[in-house]
Amino acid sequence: MRLLVVTAVAAERDAAARGLHAANQARDTGDANVGLQRPLPGGYSLLRLAMARFGTDGVGVADLLDAGVGCAAAAAGTATALTAAQVAGEPYDLVVSAGIGGGFQPGAPIGSTVVADAIVAADLGAETAEGFVPVTELGFGTARHLPPARLSRTVADALGAAYGTVLTVSTITGTADTAAQLIDRHPTALAEAMEGFGVAEAAAGHVLPVLEIRTVSNAVGPRDRGAWRIGDALAALTEAFRELVPVLESEAASDG
Repeated sequence: MRLLVVTAVAAERDAAARGLHAANQARDTGDANVGLQRPLPGGYSLLRLAMARFGTDGVGVADLLDAGVGCAAAAAGTATALTAAQVAGEPYDLVVSAGIGGGFQPGAPIGSTVVADAIVAADLGAETAEGFVPVTELGFGTARHLPPARLSRTVADALGAAYGTVLTVSTITGTADTAAQLIDRHPTALAEAMEGFGVAEAAAGHVLPVLEIRTVSNAVGPRDRGAWRIGDALAALTEAFRELVPVLESEAASDG
């Protein structure tokens, strides 16, 4: 299995890498080459982990990319990594958008983990006198990507995560009114972040499955920096990726 994990910033990338490395060591599968950097066009750089016996042929690779903040940066970075892999004859099997984010209360409390059953661009559309109209209703493209249902549900169960919609927004919610509007439009939403839809768009362009995993650092709504728990959310992200490895090992074995 060849896995691409896309985060916004290096702290998220490194948290995920620690989890993958810990799972690799726990299974006596050999040392992960943590810190091995692979340059990409456009100034990007992949952090490669060699995951021995991650796949049925005895070899697996997890590449981690901190592509930048926001949907456009995520899409550009992911597309660059996917294209480079395709050109090299080493295409990926799965793309994962990961990082910390805001949780809609009470479904996704601070410190918890959310796995997406749908990745939705919440503010991609038009404002009208009657309210917000998503881009799909305008007849331009899509505002929703669906991860593989069985795999995403299995991952959520293995991680002990909440399972629901993760919204991608261009502006992080900062008021109770905006939070209420989002929930009104997306009743199954559990979390919001800024990159998932961009990662999913790039993955769709390469006909690859995508997952989104978010750990919750703050409640969606009024900004209260004193209540944020970024350290706890990063620790939860490490644990989520440690628990993810056996799920992907099982998937690789069943596919083989």
